[in-house]
Amino acid sequence: MQIQTRLKITVSILVLSLGGTSAWAEKTGREIVEQTCAACHASGKDGAPKIGDVAAWTQHSKKGITKLTESAIGGIGKMPAHGGQPNLSDLEMSRAVAFMVSFGKAVDPNKPYASPTSMTGEQLVQSHCVTCHSDGKEGAPRVDDFNAWKPRLQKGMDGLVKSAITGHKAMPARSGMASLSDTDLKNAVTYMVVQSATYKAKP
Repeated sequence: MQIQTRLKITVSILVLSLGGTSAWAEKTGREIVEQTCAACHASGKDGAPKIGDVAAWTQHSKKGITKLTESAIGGIGKMPAHGGQPNLSDLEMSRAVAFMVSFGKAVDPNKPYASPTSMTGEQLVQSHCVTCHSDGKEGAPRVDDFNAWKPRLQKGMDGLVKSAITGHKAMPARSGMASLSDTDLKNAVTYMVVQSATYKAKP
């Protein structure tokens, strides 16, 4: 009976995790460009392609908008990951890139941007997240304690991933690693929740 319950919990978590992490990405491309990107892209600071310079943006996007957006998410040259604003989602970054490439005529994408991923959830958890989540440092829910994760799942997996992206209490935005994509964080959160739900203490 206990095994069946754990399996049901795991399946439920996985179903919840299938939804996109874009529900809170409400800023338009124009808003993000005006509030963040214009600091460099309005003047061409540090070699950033200027807004309105069609030739420069054509050159930068020759490998496709997707590749250009991945560079904006992970950082490139003197541009920091997520434009120095780790609380911006990957979808919001894609909107800002689309806006600048088309010089203000972009239509915000209706479908969530396919976030790049650099590592599996397990790899990220083992290399970074366990620093706090293995022993519950500063109130972080432990990987072996599903009861600690349950109240955090009230808004679904999307809400939990949002907290990982924007930061929550002692945990900084993107866990202090701005180059992590939404998908990286989603994979790590899903891995920890599933591990906690299926955890069995060693005899």
